[in-house]
Amino acid sequence: MEFIRFVFWEAAKVLGLVFLGIVAAKAVASLVARKPWVKTALYVMILTFAGLGAWFAGNDVAAEVYMWSSNTNLGRGDLVKAYANAIQAVNMRPNNLSYWHTLMRTKMSLHQLDSVLDDDPAMTALSGGTLDEEDEYQFSLCAYFLGQYDKVVATTLRLIRQNPSYAAPYVLQSLAYTAEKKYPEAQQSCLAVLHIFPNNQAAVENLARAYYLGGDRQRAIAVLDETSKFPFAPPERQRFEALKGLYDQ
Repeated sequence: MEFIRFVFWEAAKVLGLVFLGIVAAKAVASLVARKPWVKTALYVMILTFAGLGAWFAGNDVAAEVYMWSSNTNLGRGDLVKAYANAIQAVNMRPNNLSYWHTLMRTKMSLHQLDSVLDDDPAMTALSGGTLDEEDEYQFSLCAYFLGQYDKVVATTLRLIRQNPSYAAPYVLQSLAYTAEKKYPEAQQSCLAVLHIFPNNQAAVENLARAYYLGGDRQRAIAVLDETSKFPFAPPERQRFEALKGLYDQ
């Protein structure tokens, strides 16, 4: 659907450009001018504007093709080509936020996390000064892997205030607190998300881990035992059993 929409609008631009060029050329042809060079100058202006319009339309198409190619490369695991194509799309159309999203995905796949965070100001500006919650979460995820735990906590607290039913920030917040050895805070973050989503696997595992690392092995095992009351898939239950065996040693 997105492809069809893009083709439609680009075709509309080209047809509009052609129509305006024909109308302008006919208007100049019917113009009565005392000096011959006037018509010539007007024709030159029409050709110039038509050429610029065609150039911009061509760049739009080229940038879109680069983005599609990047997404295809990502799907195939060809990360180097995906990155190169995403960079080309952004360079050609730096005001298109979707191209920045593609570039973000390629950088994260290549573990270029510092570079992702460097793009925060540009994406914030294109978003009207406020990132959407998914973009903020992705930047916060990069900050976590870079060890910027205070930044992660600040961002996730804001995301939770904005949308208390968004599970991912709770889980990431618990990981940041655990990394800082703030185990009670990590436990509270996990309990908060499990109160809303009791079958969130990541929250269950992080809660058990926070209890275990905080010195409460029995409570960690009890958390995993409690999962029998909720609908988890067989692979998830296998993970819980493996963790119980680990914590019971």
